[in-house]
Amino acid sequence: MPVWQWLLDAAGGLLLLVLCYGVALIVRRRVLSRNGGTFELSFRVRPERAGRGWLLGLGRYSGESLEWFRIFSLSPRPKRSWERSHLRYSGRRAPEGVEQMSLYPDHVVICCRTDDGADVELAMGPSSLMGFQAWLESGPPGASWERPARR
Repeated sequence: MPVWQWLLDAAGGLLLLVLCYGVALIVRRRVLSRNGGTFELSFRVRPERAGRGWLLGLGRYSGESLEWFRIFSLSPRPKRSWERSHLRYSGRRAPEGVEQMSLYPDHVVICCRTDDGADVELAMGPSSLMGFQAWLESGPPGASWERPARR
């Protein structure tokens, strides 16, 4: 068999693998969003360098937690998860410098703090931010609201 046929077979095989990967990403996205909507959510994994360390992903609310999935991963499990009771909203800002090219268009960067004092930076669209703030402020159904007795 001539070399050009080997190269053509290898290119065809590579193209088939890329196509299968793309289909798997689409199926994964459908599976993740079947039990509730997903939204574009970026997470800053390396905050040491200004404007760097952002990874694109998907967010999904699952009960009392916010789950984050990497966008180009095939894993059905979330890469990170934050419990609502352990997350505090600190503020928001517009993307600066290199962040504007690293994030989705029109996204804002929000800063949160966990109970253990760690800072978490997320980026999401304005409508997703409104939903995130509402989710943080709301309590679970049937929550015990301990109020002092009126006198």
